[in-house]
Amino acid sequence: MSPAIDLRLLRYFIAVAEEGHLTKAAQRIGIQQPPLSQQIRVLEKELGVTLFNRMPRGMELTESGVALLADARAILAQVDATVAGVRRIAQGKMGRIAVGFTESASLHPFVPAVIRAFRAAAPDVALTVEETNTSELVEAVRQKRLDLAFVRSPVGDASGIVMETVLVEEMVAALPADHPLAGNGRKKSIALSALADESFIMTRRPSGPGLYDTIIAACHSAGFSPRVTQESRKNLSTLTLVAAGLGVAVVPASMMHVSAEGVTYLKLNDTPTLKAPLHVAYRDGEIGGAVGLMRSEALTLSPLQKKR
Repeated sequence: MSPAIDLRLLRYFIAVAEEGHLTKAAQRIGIQQPPLSQQIRVLEKELGVTLFNRMPRGMELTESGVALLADARAILAQVDATVAGVRRIAQGKMGRIAVGFTESASLHPFVPAVIRAFRAAAPDVALTVEETNTSELVEAVRQKRLDLAFVRSPVGDASGIVMETVLVEEMVAALPADHPLAGNGRKKSIALSALADESFIMTRRPSGPGLYDTIIAACHSAGFSPRVTQESRKNLSTLTLVAAGLGVAVVPASMMHVSAEGVTYLKLNDTPTLKAPLHVAYRDGEIGGAVGLMRSEALTLSPLQKKR
């Protein structure tokens, strides 16, 4: 059975071989000469060979020592590289991460900024992204198909998932540009109650149950039940229907970054509680490596953190 060689002995051996002198090697690695000489003899005994010819003024490698030197250097280089790699994975600088986000989240400058910061900090991490609705993202995180996701407020079972709020944005009204309430582009805001008689276009509830329920509740607080005449699968589709004159919509303010021809955006001036939060979601207890680094970048860039 081959002996298990202490890597420390190989490091001592390399130092003596490269210095050619026990005293110089001992000074280099920070130990006394007698213990170093003893450790070299231990290594020779374990290998069953003589590695050095002891000379009056130094140490000279034997043929066996020359052969071991090249292999010892390669072994320690591989060990050092492995240790460095493991540490980089723990730091989130290597490995893989799968990230998800909702459509509306991806349209806010915050999410691309977090991903850019993460890529700058960890260029060697393999990153994959997926866009879908909040319910599917939460389930994908739970089932480990995704490591982390940027989601709106989930409705239903989110057990085992940590939700940290990183952003809260206003909701705005999206009206056809030629709508009388749009004021030919001169108006900047409108009361939600002013939309009581309008046809509403909403993203289907399964796609974003949190925002859907928030909008319905806000309308009820404003004194009316919205008449939902059209439902779309995505927010961008909602804007297309608004531009076509099929109704009005209430959307996150980040949607204003979409230059949809035929759509006018107005702030809502009577709904202080109508907000669209954005959360970073990950599995409870799994906050190491790349997930921890991505979360850290999100919290660093979060305007909520800057206010504290």
